[in-house]
Amino acid sequence: MMRAICLAMFMVSRLAPAQVLTVETLPPLAQARSNNAVAAVTTDRGVYLYSFLGLGSGKTWRDISAAASVLGPGAGHWRELGPVPGDRGRLAAAAVAAGGAAWLFGGYTVDLEGGEVSTAGVYRIRPGEAGVRRVTAMPVAVDDTVALVYRDRYVYLFSGWHDLGNVNLVQVFDTQTLEWTQATPWPGTPVFGHAGGGSDGRLLVCDGVGIQYPATGGKREFLPSGECWLGEIDRDDYRRIHWRPAPSHPGKPRYRMAAAADDHGRVVFAGGSINPYNYDGIGYNGVEANAEKTVISFDLDDGRWRVEGDLPTATMDHRGLPFAGGWFYVIGGMREGQTPAAGVFRFRLDTSRRASASGDADQ
Repeated sequence: MMRAICLAMFMVSRLAPAQVLTVETLPPLAQARSNNAVAAVTTDRGVYLYSFLGLGSGKTWRDISAAASVLGPGAGHWRELGPVPGDRGRLAAAAVAAGGAAWLFGGYTVDLEGGEVSTAGVYRIRPGEAGVRRVTAMPVAVDDTVALVYRDRYVYLFSGWHDLGNVNLVQVFDTQTLEWTQATPWPGTPVFGHAGGGSDGRLLVCDGVGIQYPATGGKREFLPSGECWLGEIDRDDYRRIHWRPAPSHPGKPRYRMAAAADDHGRVVFAGGSINPYNYDGIGYNGVEANAEKTVISFDLDDGRWRVEGDLPTATMDHRGLPFAGGWFYVIGGMREGQTPAAGVFRFRLDTSRRASASGDADQ
């Protein structure tokens, strides 16, 4: 009943023309990388883009990278920073920018037999530094989580995977004191591979994959989740989050979209796949996953979903969508044919061409 009441508060808006994005190409990564953690740190000199870890073009456990690289303001190529500390590469880590630094959280390792282990390391690098430094560890190691920043200080990790299953934890990291605390738990089905964004203490997190256990026993299933949740961080206590359900976005649920909030209170989602998959791009159902190219947004002020247009290429397997200076940055990812990519581009929403018509969107 509560969800039905909440749904009535939102609308979905169609746009015409379909393409309302401005796109620019940037220097590519030195090597193809998919499932890499990414961040954008803004300084007086400009924007520094970071890429950490991820999967190379071979798509086997041997191709999981520990590399870190940066594209500085006005640079013509990415500069390698050396490996992220640790004994091997990782996938599904999360990165954010806070307090003038890039922060990297977790991820998982894969061994020869395909065993996957969540890792707890937390790392930091500031523009101008030569390498990535480990600073602490998570209380509960998670990967494929959503990391969002509040007040340029607190990093929230929403749900995600821990070794054998999803968790409903919301872990909060203080980048000034390097201390952890727990916030109001995730209110929905615990998921991994979800996506979201936050602005001024308001946030929206959507989709991902939940686990279904057959009532009569047997093999568990990894199934798409169409849940979206709005949260508002309590102004007097950053550990309290006031949650309420939001409507699902237009179209089917997506896995590993790129997502972020802009400075106008819009949470933007790009790409992803409607078929959840293992790290090689093959679905848990045994079918090859295909990337999407549509960009959608949710306005935290007016409560509307909007279809913003299409990216120049379909893309999936993202761990973030850095936003800086009015631009959203797509760094690497997996393209057509489940192929890791080195390509980097940025886009922005052309709000001057918005259509005012509204109505139901196809689901």
